[in-house]
Amino acid sequence: MKFKDHFSEQAGDYARYRPDYPEALFAFLAKSVTRHELAWDCGTGNGQAALGLAGHFDRVIATDPSQTQIQNAVRHEKIDYSVATAEQTGIPSRSVDLITVAQALHWFRFDPFYEEARRVLKPDGMLAVWCYGLSRINPDVDKVVHHYYRNIVGPYWPPERRYIDEKYRTIPFPFVELPTPEFYMKAEWDMNDLIGYLHTWSATQLCQQKNEQNPIDIIRRALAKAWGREDARLTVRWPLYLRLGRVTALVTDRS
Repeated sequence: MKFKDHFSEQAGDYARYRPDYPEALFAFLAKSVTRHELAWDCGTGNGQAALGLAGHFDRVIATDPSQTQIQNAVRHEKIDYSVATAEQTGIPSRSVDLITVAQALHWFRFDPFYEEARRVLKPDGMLAVWCYGLSRINPDVDKVVHHYYRNIVGPYWPPERRYIDEKYRTIPFPFVELPTPEFYMKAEWDMNDLIGYLHTWSATQLCQQKNEQNPIDIIRRALAKAWGREDARLTVRWPLYLRLGRVTALVTDRS
C-alpha cells in the first residue's frame, strides 16, 4: 500500500519552520525505560525527535517513507536514517528500548504498526506517541489563525487530521498506558516565521494547488493587524498531547 505523502514537496520549509520538541520531553522518556541502547523514531520527518533522542540513547534509528524528508533531515553521528514505512522496517526483533512517533501516528495503519512495534521492542520496551495542535500566541493572533485553520483551509485537511483535533485520545492504543506530565513546545517568532509555518501545513499546500492562489494571502492583512510590527518577536506555544505505553503488557480480561 502506498503511503499518503503530504509533506515531501515542502520538506525544506518543514525542516526550517517546524518547532522543536522540548528537552524535558526526551529526558522524561529516557527515564521511562530501563535501557538506552537503541531508540527508533518512526515517521521521523526531518529528524526533530530523533535528534532529541540522540542525547539519551547510544543509537537512534530514524525512519520515514519519504525520501525527500530523509534527505532534509538533521544529521547526527548517533542517528541512522533510512526510508521505510511504519509497518515494515527490517529492524531486528527485540532490539529497541523505546519507539517514538512524533506528530505522525495518525497517518499509520494502526494494527500493522502496532504489530511491528511489538516485534522490534525488547520485553521491557516502551512506545511513546504524541501530537500538537494549534499554536497559542495571544487572543488576537489566535483568532486569525483559528479562522484560517477552520474556515480557509479547513476543507482541505485530510480526514486523519481529526485525530489531532481530538488530541490523539480517539486513536486505538491497546497497551497499558502510563501517566505523563504536560509538555509544551515554545518558540520566539516574528510574523514571517509564523507565515512560513502555516505554509508547511498540508491543507495550505492542497488549497493552493486546487485554487492556484496562496490562501495565506486571504488572512495576511488581518494577521498583520493582530501581530503589530512585522518584525516583533512573539512567544509561540504548542501544547503536546503525549501517550506512553508498555507494549508487551497488553490489557487482558482475566475474569
